[in-house]
Amino acid sequence: MNELSPLLLLCAFQIKHFLGDYVLQNSYILANRRIWGHGGGLLHVAIHAALTLPILLVADVALPLLLAILLGEALFHYHLDWLKDGWTHRMGWTPADKQFWWLAGADQGLHQLSYIVIVWLMTR
Repeated sequence: MNELSPLLLLCAFQIKHFLGDYVLQNSYILANRRIWGHGGGLLHVAIHAALTLPILLVADVALPLLLAILLGEALFHYHLDWLKDGWTHRMGWTPADKQFWWLAGADQGLHQLSYIVIVWLMTR
């Protein structure tokens, strides 16, 4: 792996996450992430994997670790969003409810912690 600083890698993952979770999300993805196996959720994690891949390539991550990171991130991200969206839907929470924001914040925090784990794996 290249000697990229962990801080630079975390910044790259922050930008990637912003693009994947905000800029490139649409109503189709948002409406269907709570349905396990639906194309909307699968599209969402495919976008995230596509955005993660260049970071791993620039960092020159070895192929076995690269594949493990892509698969692990996809599985974690998919199921975290699926759980959050399903829970929000079942509870009937909307942006007007404080619980909606608590859960959204927990979701985003866990995504960010996953990037710390990924960078740790990349730099160890």
